[in-house]
Amino acid sequence: MINEKDINDFSLKIKEIYEQINRDVIGIKEVIEGTVVAMIAGGNVLLEGVPGVGKTRLVRTLGRVFGLPFSRIQFTPDLMPADVTGTNMVVKDDSGKTSFEFQPGPIFASIILADEINRATPKTQSALLEAMQEHKVTVMGVSRPLQEPFFVLATQNPIEQDGTYPLPEAQMDRFMFKILVPNPGLEDLMTIVNLTQKTMAEVADTVCSGEELLKMRETANNIPVATDVLTYAMILVAATHPTGEYASETAKKYLRLGASPRAGQAFISCGKVKALIKGRYNVAYEDIDELATMILRHRIKLNFEAVADRVSPDTIIEEIIKEVRAKYKIK
Repeated sequence: MINEKDINDFSLKIKEIYEQINRDVIGIKEVIEGTVVAMIAGGNVLLEGVPGVGKTRLVRTLGRVFGLPFSRIQFTPDLMPADVTGTNMVVKDDSGKTSFEFQPGPIFASIILADEINRATPKTQSALLEAMQEHKVTVMGVSRPLQEPFFVLATQNPIEQDGTYPLPEAQMDRFMFKILVPNPGLEDLMTIVNLTQKTMAEVADTVCSGEELLKMRETANNIPVATDVLTYAMILVAATHPTGEYASETAKKYLRLGASPRAGQAFISCGKVKALIKGRYNVAYEDIDELATMILRHRIKLNFEAVADRVSPDTIIEEIIKEVRAKYKIK
């Protein structure tokens, strides 16, 4: 059962986390909040933005703030799966006898920065699939658990196509959120330039341990979800399926495929975290709406008509929300 002390501890810790992140990362408030919400909920995040908008710096700062083992993997076309997971090496003991010894790869950390993830070949990208879903790695038939908490925070460039490999659907679905990182506004740009003239080093302090993060997750999991709100979230997911019983008119017109059940799980687990951050003890309709684009934009597949009409996934999601609210008379 949830108690008032847990709620207060959660609120104080969230405030400290945001204060420290803002010492190193300027602007992109929604990006920071979305990433922190996903981490508390236990999900992976895909950050998409043009070069230089602070994606990598944000992830490095999160590693400092949460005080968790951090590992950066620079994805390139020549990166091999063993470079990510590790491999068995032949070693000799003092007597000269040889044996195989497992040398863990950079995946054996708590926060994994998969930088420019779409630059690696599908074979190497697939090395992350088991780790992202099951939090373990299998090498040469032996499964090894990863340290908890465990997150993959990946970045990719939306405009560069040469030398990139689109992420497969199975991997995209394993990202709880896809967050678009915008270019900074004029005021933020001036602050960034003035700050980096003094130092490029990160100065954020550690304010949350892995144990405290897991405790925050446990607190959020105990937040109740009303049946009506749960039903609304699941209908939103079902409404993205163009041939389903609850298909929206927008989905029928513009979508080939809808979101998976993982989207429904993300709505509820992240909705609980957002409710606590706002100081509420229950998940509201507005929490579901605010999460919808981050959860659904990488899980829906557009058809030819959507591409021809230049309709974005975010616009389609907004229309589906309007349709569902109107149909079920949700104010």
